[in-house]
Amino acid sequence: MVVTTRECQGRLVPVGDTVAIPRDVFVTLTQTEGGNYTIIHQGNMIRIDGVDADVLGLRPLEITFEDKGDDQIHESQVWEALHTVFDPEIPVSLTDLGLVYGVDIDQQTSKVAIQMTLTAPGCGFGQVMVGDVESRVSLVPNVKVVEVELVFDPPWSREMMTDEARLATGLFD
Repeated sequence: MVVTTRECQGRLVPVGDTVAIPRDVFVTLTQTEGGNYTIIHQGNMIRIDGVDADVLGLRPLEITFEDKGDDQIHESQVWEALHTVFDPEIPVSLTDLGLVYGVDIDQQTSKVAIQMTLTAPGCGFGQVMVGDVESRVSLVPNVKVVEVELVFDPPWSREMMTDEARLATGLFD
């Protein structure tokens, strides 16, 4: 158990709704893999972003991007942000798992649209991962709107994983 050091927003697992976690309350830390944290508070499982790790007395994940001063969203930075999002059950990034199918940037509206999938259509962490993606991509300079669409065509398969992800999960042929 740990005591929270400040108020913090988290995402309720598995639905992904935003909830407030008060300062100075006891929480049970249940998962620390992949740059995010899962806690139990008042009987609810809540996901805390790694950038807010200080609320648990841990070192926060620092994610910063250089603003190139051109008022543009740079796709390389969007992919870099996506690479910091890890599957809640497997400590491997969504990009290495092959779950991100596409990124579309509309410079006029400062919107990033992301098409992604899940390892299984019934995955209970789907909305939590969508929230993680929205949170991390919103850190990219000049992004005002992040829209994530869950798609299931084509269906995900382990062949979409990078070699590193297959090694980390023991699924290397």
